[in-house]
Order: sequence, then C-alpha cells, then structure tokens
Amino acid sequence: MGSCCECMKNFFGRQKNTNVRVSLPAVCFVWQIAMIILFGVFIRYDEESDARKWIEHKRDHNITSDIENDFYFRYPSFQDVHVMIFVGFGYLMTFLKRYSFGGVGFNFLIASFGLQWALLMQGWFHSLDPNTGKIYIGVESLINADFCCAGSLIAYGALLGKVSPVQLLVVTLFGITLFAVEEFIILDLLHCRDAGGSMVIHAFGGYYGLAISWVLYRPNLHQSKRLDGSVYHSDLFAMIGTLFLWMFWPSFNSAITDHGDGQHRAAINTYIALASSVLTTVAISSMSQKRGKLDMVHIQNATLAGGVAMGTAAEFMITPYGSLIVGFCCGIISTFGYLFVSPFLEKYLKLQDTCGVHNLHALPGMLGGFVGAIVAAAATESVYSAQGLINTFDFEGEFANRSVGTQGGFQAAGTCVAIAFGLVGGAIVGFILRFPIWGDPADDNCFDDEVYWEVPEDEETIPPVLEYNNHMIHKHQDISESNFSVEQS
Repeated sequence: MGSCCECMKNFFGRQKNTNVRVSLPAVCFVWQIAMIILFGVFIRYDEESDARKWIEHKRDHNITSDIENDFYFRYPSFQDVHVMIFVGFGYLMTFLKRYSFGGVGFNFLIASFGLQWALLMQGWFHSLDPNTGKIYIGVESLINADFCCAGSLIAYGALLGKVSPVQLLVVTLFGITLFAVEEFIILDLLHCRDAGGSMVIHAFGGYYGLAISWVLYRPNLHQSKRLDGSVYHSDLFAMIGTLFLWMFWPSFNSAITDHGDGQHRAAINTYIALASSVLTTVAISSMSQKRGKLDMVHIQNATLAGGVAMGTAAEFMITPYGSLIVGFCCGIISTFGYLFVSPFLEKYLKLQDTCGVHNLHALPGMLGGFVGAIVAAAATESVYSAQGLINTFDFEGEFANRSVGTQGGFQAAGTCVAIAFGLVGGAIVGFILRFPIWGDPADDNCFDDEVYWEVPEDEETIPPVLEYNNHMIHKHQDISESNFSVEQS
C-alpha cells in the first residue's frame, strides 16, 4: 500500500513539461476533424436558412416578404452577444502584466471550439428531429451556442495563467457537455425561465471554474507572485473588455426572449441594473481606501454584477425600481467580495481565483437565480394579466396548470441544480486535469505568456539611439549619453 501511494505521489508530483508541440496540434486536429464528421452526420440548415424550405415555409405561413425571416429579428442581438464572447470576455482577461496574449488568445481558442461542440450538444438535447435524426440550426442556435461558450469562458477566469491550452480545451469539452445537460434539466424538465442565464451560465460557469481551481490548488503559487498583477496599460486593456460587456449586456439578457414586451422589458431592466451597480461599486471601492482612491479591479468587474444578477428576472415584471435595487445590492456585494471574500477563500479554503469569478459570476448568478424565484412567486394576474402570465412563464401544454408559487419553487431548484453541476462537474474535471500529461506550467512559471507564446521583445529593453529632450533625462539615467543627444537650452 505504501509503495502504491509513493508511486502515485511520484506520478502526480513529477516535474512539469510545458512543451505542447505534439499534444496541442494533435488535440486541435483530431477534435476539429471530429467536428467535421459530426456536423456532416447531424447538422443541417433549419427551415428559415434553407433555400428550399424557406420558400415552402413562406407559402405555408402566408409570408409575403423575406424581411419576416427570423434572421432579421435575431441577428442584431447575435452580433452583440458574439462581440461580448470574443472581445468582452477576451479583453477583460488582459489585466495581468505578462498574460495578455493568453487572456485574449486562449479565450479565442475556447470560444471557437466551444461554439462548434455547443451546436451539437444543445442540438442533441433541444432540437434533434426524431424522424430524420438531424439537428436543424438557425440564427437562434448561434446565440445559444455563444451562451454555452460563456460558461467555459467564465471558468477560464478562475484558471487564468495557471493551465495549458490543452487543459483549456479539456475544460471546454466537459464544460459544454455539462452545460447542455444542466440547461436541459433546468429549462426543459424543471421548466425554469432564465433568459439571461443567471443560473445556467453564470452560477454554473462560476462554480465550475472554482471547483476546478480548488482541485488544482498550487501551494507554491507565490513563486509567480511577481507576475500575478497588473500594470497601467494592462488594466486599460481590461477596461476595454469591461465597457464592451457593460454596453452589450442588455442584448445578452434579452437575445432569446419572446418577441414583443418580454425582450423590450429585459433590455430595460438590465440597462437600469447595470447603471445602478456602477455607482455602488465606485462608492464601496472609494470607501475601502484611506484616501478614497478607486481600485481598477473593482471597476473592471463589480460594475458588471448587476447585469449578471438580472439575467433570470430580466423578462419578469420586476419593475424599474426593482432593477435598480438589484444593481445597487450586487455592486456592493461584488465589491466586498473582491475586498474580503477572495482573500478568505485563498487563505482558508485554498481556492486560487485569478479573475475573481466568484464575485462577478458565481455569487451574483446565484443571487440572480433566487431573485428570479422570488419575483416569479410574487407574480399576480393583476400585474401581468392572465395571458401575460402564460406568455412570460410559458404556462402551456403540460405546464398549463402550474401556479406562480410552484414556478418560484422550481426557479429556486434550478439555481441549486446549476450550482451542483458546477461544483461536482468541476471537481471531476479538476482531478482529470491533475494528471501530469497536459503541459501545464510549474508554480514558478505561471501568469507568463512566454511559456506558450512567441513574445516580441519589449521596446523598453532596446536602448534608444537619440535622447531627444529633457523628458527623457530621468527615464534613462543608466544609458550613457549619445554623441547625437540634443543639448538642452
């Protein structure tokens, strides 16, 4: 028994090898070829994107204009969500001083693979035609695939700088799969409403990443502490990601809601909640410093918490002032999370959360799920009207007799399902990633682009030929004066 334990210790504790020249191309080629085969077998255009079926659809539904194709209604929202996934999430992760290539580049990799796998996984669970065995995709499928990718990108935030690109592809493969299953349980079996994904995207993705990070705990991560931080320009780039996310979040929460008042209301509620969270974030950030200075970490992240928490209740009649209250509270809670909760989790629970996804996604997502449950349970016919309740909560078919109180209970249960899938699934994936075959960096080599990227030489390391004016004098005291220097007057 002792020799077996010793072998396991030697296996898991052997020296890291970050050479991914074989493993990364192999995974990319094999998985992409698999996608081609699976798409060839299963994926087809739906009736609104197929040349022959669209003509038949127009004739059968007495449609006279191509402008009534769902593409023209959904595509603007798809564009916004797509920008959030690739630009917003990507640039939000560029705050580390030497990991901007990894933040944007690996975000690009995760989303590009994830959206393909998501079209298949969500298709098998939601839109597989039992007669033909085919999955029919349209513009709404693309939006849902981006949503599916968001869960894995959130998880990446907790692992930023500590894992290899091969590990990230594994995280995405399992993350998309788990997402499709929990989404099916929550939205189809429990019949929950979660248009903006507080439960199925943020709570799941946040706790999925946190569980993986907990299992992959690095006791000597302090050896990379010199790189675990930001510089002036890296925080500025990250703020670009924040602004893209903040501006397009109303589209994210309203993209797949019902035509008409539901989508309109979701955009309004999200817009208001986001604005409210900015002010409370600034207030708490300023209060936390002796001289009232602001911390850019708080502004980059906690200002988005209102949009996360409004995901579930966005299409409900929460009222505009209710949206303000949600944003107000979440700005405070998220900022306090960065000030106190993250240090506590790392010190006592051994949970190293690089981007603080617990404070931006996991906790606000959980709160958003429970806010949605409360608002659903409090819905009345006098506020919504009888038909309004049916439209908002889809009380049709086998759910036609469900009461709003029951709906509220199922909404709360859906939040718990999302958290459970994230924690249990993340722990299992974390143990898989502990095998020393994935090319992850050593403890003293984390948060550094040079491990996996060809990094150009910094301009600062190249001695200037000319020293032009007096603004250079104090910056280059160590450089001997050039014969070509301009004399100061």
